[in-house]
Amino acid sequence: MSAEIAVVSTFANDGDCARGIEALHGAHVHDFSAYGPFPSEKVLEATQEVRGQGHRHSPVRWFVLLGGIIGFITAVVLTVGTSLEWNLNTGGRPVASIPPYVPIMFELMILIGGISGVLGFFLMSRLPVFEPEPGYRSRFGSDKFGLVVRCQENEAQKFETLLWDAGAEEVQREAA
Repeated sequence: MSAEIAVVSTFANDGDCARGIEALHGAHVHDFSAYGPFPSEKVLEATQEVRGQGHRHSPVRWFVLLGGIIGFITAVVLTVGTSLEWNLNTGGRPVASIPPYVPIMFELMILIGGISGVLGFFLMSRLPVFEPEPGYRSRFGSDKFGLVVRCQENEAQKFETLLWDAGAEEVQREAA
């Protein structure tokens, strides 16, 4: 049984990196990571094509919606519950009148919705990363694009050749 390794390739620009991703797509490889010094539309489109995702909506919006609903319900329970617990009947008005509580409901809905949106962003993007993934190079964040393909050791030569043909400047093997 062969060990799992990472084939690390370095590309000069995003066009070459996108060609490398398309070459991996042609070889039916889906277990790879793409890195770059800036967000690239070419790399993003090639990656989404390989993984069959297309343009998806971010799941973070569900965190915001859920946080907003929880904030609204919390405000209703807090304001109405407080009014009913410490009953102050002045001038025959209802004890739990909704109009004065609308600003509180709105504010808690926005506050908790916003906080849950930020937390959802960090959860969905798997941040922070304390240990870099195997094969990541610091130059991928400064001046080069990179692809890291995780595969079995007996398949590594095929992927190295594939990435060289796609325009890689450098291809190395590394234990995964």
